[in-house]
Amino acid sequence: MNSGFTHITVLLDEAVEALAVRADGCYLDGTFGRGGHSRLILQHLGPGGRLLGFDKDPQAIATGQALAAEDGRFVIVQRSFAELGSELESRGLAGKVSGVLLDLGVSSPQLDDPERGFSFMNDGPLDMRMDPSRGISAADFIATASAEEIARVFKEYGEERFAKRMANAVVQRRETQRFERTGDLAEVLKVANPAWEKGKNPATRAFQGLRIHVNNELGDLEAGLEAALEALEIGGRLVVISFHSLEDRIVKLFMRKLAKGEADKMPRDLPIRFQAFDPKIKILGKAQFASETETKANPRSRSAVMRVAEKLR
Repeated sequence: MNSGFTHITVLLDEAVEALAVRADGCYLDGTFGRGGHSRLILQHLGPGGRLLGFDKDPQAIATGQALAAEDGRFVIVQRSFAELGSELESRGLAGKVSGVLLDLGVSSPQLDDPERGFSFMNDGPLDMRMDPSRGISAADFIATASAEEIARVFKEYGEERFAKRMANAVVQRRETQRFERTGDLAEVLKVANPAWEKGKNPATRAFQGLRIHVNNELGDLEAGLEAALEALEIGGRLVVISFHSLEDRIVKLFMRKLAKGEADKMPRDLPIRFQAFDPKIKILGKAQFASETETKANPRSRSAVMRVAEKLR
């Protein structure tokens, strides 16, 4: 299946380099998308190497199946990366993975295809599900949730200042007509937002909040990070690329906590060697961002943040 929408992989070379791919290693691409990272990882693998790709999106799975038919070292799995633990357990790979890559958020084909309902730039069905066969659509959520719950989603996941006002406008309008189209919802949100940001559609933050909620993105991320750490062998790498502050905050705090080990429980001035803190991971370098050349070629890479860690025990 070819959706006809292209995707430019962000931080492609940097992410694969950070994985430090071994020719005979076993790797996991937790967000296959259109396979940009996976294809480059396969180029670094030898005949004995293995790569598993995970994705919820049926169009991504179709692309992955085509790649799997071309390369026997690759397998595609239609599951969230939050479920990678049970999948690896069933394959006898728990604790044997050399590297895990998570490229978070929504892909360009999902955003650009109006039929997926992720964006208000082109009117389409109000869906937003990465896997349209599971969960409830954004339209169903908007139709049934209370004003308080809708406001919480806008505020907590979209960081929208006027969440309550916008949620009330949505609930008031749905009493006379159900929301079915992205353009319709965007127009109501736009009118309800009293302070427009220059260069940003007034519905942007609310749409982000809806998408994150419908796909349980932050919950999946928290579960996926824990599962990835358990999946890795000692010395294995975890590479995570995030695209907004809520994701990056979760990744940063997760890595920082495990890198400190027992340090937080001890007095700051206690004269003790770092190793005694028994950290689980080592953070490798600082957060990395897309280069100026990449951001000019692909504006969507401007918000990308990559963090890398290595498992110690």
